[in-house]
Amino acid sequence: MSILHSRPALALLAALAAAPALPATAQQLAITWDDLPAHGPLPPGETRVEIAQKIITAMQQAKLPPAYGFVNGVQTQNEPASTPVLQLWRDAGLPLGNHTWSHMNLNTNPLADWEQDVTRNEAMLQKYMGDADWRWLRYPYLAEGDTAATRAAGRRFLAGRGYKVATVTMGFGDYLYNEPYARCVAKKDSAAIARLESSYFAAADAAIVYSRSLSKALYGHDIPYVLLMHVGAFDARMLPRLLALYRERGFRFVTLEEAESAPFYRNAIDPGLPSSPDSLEAAMTARGLPLPPAPGPGLDLDALCR
Repeated sequence: MSILHSRPALALLAALAAAPALPATAQQLAITWDDLPAHGPLPPGETRVEIAQKIITAMQQAKLPPAYGFVNGVQTQNEPASTPVLQLWRDAGLPLGNHTWSHMNLNTNPLADWEQDVTRNEAMLQKYMGDADWRWLRYPYLAEGDTAATRAAGRRFLAGRGYKVATVTMGFGDYLYNEPYARCVAKKDSAAIARLESSYFAAADAAIVYSRSLSKALYGHDIPYVLLMHVGAFDARMLPRLLALYRERGFRFVTLEEAESAPFYRNAIDPGLPSSPDSLEAAMTARGLPLPPAPGPGLDLDALCR
């Protein structure tokens, strides 16, 4: 979970650059998208549909396999103009999964409320997915319950409804960039946007080294990774170059189903099984292995373009 809520570390990139290089094999990576149909503030002059179309076009041009988008249905009420994003996603042959109706945090809400939030989303998923497989769930905030009892009960609930869990094993806090980007666009600060771009690429690159290093420490080799992204305006802007970066680093894009067929994800695919570490960090902790510093943006994003 810490991968997406990591603290800034200005010296991390230099430390990672000095670390031994990992082999650039044709490693597997599944890209997934959270918070459909709307994530983050809109920069002036952009729409949710335009943002989604940029993301879809970039994936099509890069010939990516179908990537899951995880839906918070409440956004169709909060921003009705964002609703066509869901049909746009489906028309492109991309699947949808459940991110709960309101992006509810299981760690801070009663289990019964969270379960109701999961089921409230299902009618919308059935509408857009039909007979296709929408029974994948991404826990909001990657929060799977703050006690063993809550976690176990939540898993039993998901197993009873036929869900699989879309675990995350790579991320670089991409969501952090969408709000400052909107501010910088509003101020027409091209120099600040260039700084955002550099920081975004550096964070993505550092996260590759970080996740692969954890996998190597745990298993002596890479596992297939599941990357968490968000459907924000800055992500849409950066995606063509980001996909090129992953290919340059030796990645081959696969579906979520392909990635999670690996043994690491066995208990995520079947939440009826006992709980197991849900991230590489958690697996390291369970094995008593020390964690390296988590990568961060290396830039004060909150202060930019204020």
